[in-house]
Amino acid sequence: MTEIDIEKENKAIAQEYKELLRISYQTLTDDDKKLIRKAFDVSVEAHKDQRRKSGEAYIFHPIAVAKIVASEIGLGATSIAAALLHDVVEDTPITVEDIERLFNPKVAQLVDGLTKIAQVQKDLNASLQAENFRKMILTLNDDVRVILIKLADRLHNMQTMDSMVEYKQTKIASETLYIYAPLAHRLGLYNIKTKLEDLGLKYTEPDVYKDIVSKIRETEEEQDAYIKNITDVLKKSLDAESVDYSIKGRPKSIYSIRRKMRAQNVTFDEVYDKFALRIVYKSNPHDEKFLAWKIYSIVTDHYRPSPSRLRDWISSPKSTGYEALHITVMGPKGRWVEIQVRSERMDEIAEKGYAAHYKYKNGATEESGLDLWLNLLREALENAEANAVDFVEDFKMNLYSQEIFVFTPKGEIKSLPKGATSLDFAFSIHSEIGIKTLGTRVNGKLVPLNYILKSGDQVEVITSQHQKPTANWLDYVTTSRAKTKIKNVLNENTKRIAEEGKELLRRKLKHLKITVNEQVINELVNFFKLKTSLDLFYRVGMGSIDNQKLKDYAAQKSNSFINFFKNKIKRSPSTADVDIHKPVINSNYDTLVFGSDHDKLDYKLSPCCNPIPGDEVFGFVTINEGIKVHKKDCPNAITMQSNYAYRIMSAKWIDSSQEEFKAIINITGMDVLGLTNQLTKVISNNMSVNIQSISLTTDAGIFHGQIAVIVRNNSILKKMIQNIIKIDGVEKVTREYSN
Repeated sequence: MTEIDIEKENKAIAQEYKELLRISYQTLTDDDKKLIRKAFDVSVEAHKDQRRKSGEAYIFHPIAVAKIVASEIGLGATSIAAALLHDVVEDTPITVEDIERLFNPKVAQLVDGLTKIAQVQKDLNASLQAENFRKMILTLNDDVRVILIKLADRLHNMQTMDSMVEYKQTKIASETLYIYAPLAHRLGLYNIKTKLEDLGLKYTEPDVYKDIVSKIRETEEEQDAYIKNITDVLKKSLDAESVDYSIKGRPKSIYSIRRKMRAQNVTFDEVYDKFALRIVYKSNPHDEKFLAWKIYSIVTDHYRPSPSRLRDWISSPKSTGYEALHITVMGPKGRWVEIQVRSERMDEIAEKGYAAHYKYKNGATEESGLDLWLNLLREALENAEANAVDFVEDFKMNLYSQEIFVFTPKGEIKSLPKGATSLDFAFSIHSEIGIKTLGTRVNGKLVPLNYILKSGDQVEVITSQHQKPTANWLDYVTTSRAKTKIKNVLNENTKRIAEEGKELLRRKLKHLKITVNEQVINELVNFFKLKTSLDLFYRVGMGSIDNQKLKDYAAQKSNSFINFFKNKIKRSPSTADVDIHKPVINSNYDTLVFGSDHDKLDYKLSPCCNPIPGDEVFGFVTINEGIKVHKKDCPNAITMQSNYAYRIMSAKWIDSSQEEFKAIINITGMDVLGLTNQLTKVISNNMSVNIQSISLTTDAGIFHGQIAVIVRNNSILKKMIQNIIKIDGVEKVTREYSN
């Protein structure tokens, strides 16, 4: 670099620093500014010889992370300093002890937490990605700000991923959708959640992302005119009532539009509420609720609301602290529009999460504000002993689940995840009550323990001192808190029976002249096809491994010398078996190839997404079933690419022409005369396609059809679907995927 370039870069760095102080959400004291300045100087010096993949000076990254921490998450000086220093311990000779000496123990603790996360993420092959996530999530117990700064770090990395290789982009984006976006959601950081989701989609499904972005741009002018039309109508009435407000129109996120398209099986044009209006009003605390309902009344004077889509999070805020009134109304041209009503305080809490919470609590500090947030997440961290993948899945469910509100017999309100059962409710009151639950009453009626609760239900728990959980209870609950408590009780019971079983086994084997040692225990575990010695002792204790079965083992043991020779002379299976997946030379069979060297390997097509030639696919190396091939937009792709990135193989189809594959097509439409005849004619006459099965039903003038066809590749299937859509009366044609 020339001296002019270096000077230009230094000016840009200084400019970024000034911007950081200017945009801080918290009011910074002189001491705060000194702390931030010192952190900035140390970071600039530590990273002076480093550059990012894009070529720019590395220091721009910590400054960008600090800016997100300061303005979008709204944290104070301690966190801004930690964000500036978040990579120095990992990438430079500076230690955590140096930071504690130069700054203070709090900054050092945050940087230490962030360094641990960074080190955990790199050691991918040593354990599952899920294990890494578990370690990261458990750092929440130390200080929630570690995760908040990590979210800012992840957001900036996602915003600057263009210079990375494609497989790394997919891995990082999958990881982001799998755990970081749900974390941002649970912490009430909706802006950051939306950005992470949209960027995640950009790199996991680039074509879908580009398509939606271009369609949003195409319809932008029309949408703006539509929003202005509604805004002008509402402004007159709001001004007449002297409400102090602002109205913003905003498109829904690209990711949420994609999710709607998938969930409802519709095209972009068929997604109705692609944008929302937000009315933010000024209010003192006393009039806040009154004004929200006044605005609701004004909106519904002009536009008819959908009663089933009113969301009142002002009377019962979400457990993330989110408060707002969401109304879905029928706007002009018969289109549904979502209108969000929030006070300025509610709007700040929705944007900044916990940083805004303590700003509005008189005399609260950043430190005391943390307690509120840690309490929100502790419940999800209770099960630290579980299998790592189960732990992360449970944790994710707790993060993303929608909420219902139910009442205790005394009228207290309880928040539970959607889908929670009456037994979940019992555990949410207290684990001791959950364990002793004999039955539950909902709205005065006795209901099963797996009864799924609805908002507004009043729930009463009947307990008994003699009641104990059974293994079936695990099927009756959905919350990780209840599952953890039930498993703990069952495990204690299992361990007690296993202890008794171990002693019983020793006595029984002694009777058979066999001395118990580690080798004998391992032989018994293998003989009974069990996984662990605990399983063995438990089964002996329960009586399912009886005297006769132990005699069978003793007899087999005495014959082991003969068996050893038998096994030696057994022939191993011939390796010359025909490989049905290898193409015959000079034939045009469809072939799937793996990796950059286009290797031809054995594989199975995964039933969860039924890939066929022409689909974009990847290989997943399973533990017992070899390579399974999945579509890139398979519902399970994000989980696999995030949790098991090192087991993903690139794959593609070559020479797609002859081999045949099954596809299932669902058709809906109006029951027009001769529709069936037209359908079969289009499929069998016009295409080189065989019908395997056909099922047609009609219901009150609506036609439903499901046709299983055998096709050679994706392009033939697409052409067939286009021809079916042209048939008079056909409304929609979709390809079915297994769950």
